[in-house]
Amino acid sequence: QVQLVESGGGLVQTGGSLRLSCAASVSIFSFNAMAWYRRAPGKQRDLVAQITSNGSTDYGDSVKGRFTISRDNASNTLYLQMNSLKPEDTAVYYCAAATKIDYFNYWGQGTQVTVSS
Repeated sequence: QVQLVESGGGLVQTGGSLRLSCAASVSIFSFNAMAWYRRAPGKQRDLVAQITSNGSTDYGDSVKGRFTISRDNASNTLYLQMNSLKPEDTAVYYCAAATKIDYFNYWGQGTQVTVSS
């Protein structure tokens, strides 16, 4: 039983902030890495941010300096703090977890983020 459930999506204005949460049904110590991906209509699914088991982080170029990925091991929760939101951030955001390096084999169902202009 591995389940990832995203929450926190919604409608925000350009320049606003939003925090997404991903609740895992198992200890996130089980994962080598966790990540946020997003997919806008008609576009490819892109990496937003990831965090590895040792705490290192990586961000997609389009969100560097605006988004922050973090985790709370005690509550088995992954977060994505999104600041200075832009209309192009509009997408379905997915939580993902990897038990093998560079392979995300568990996925949530996504949460919609819409940024109005």
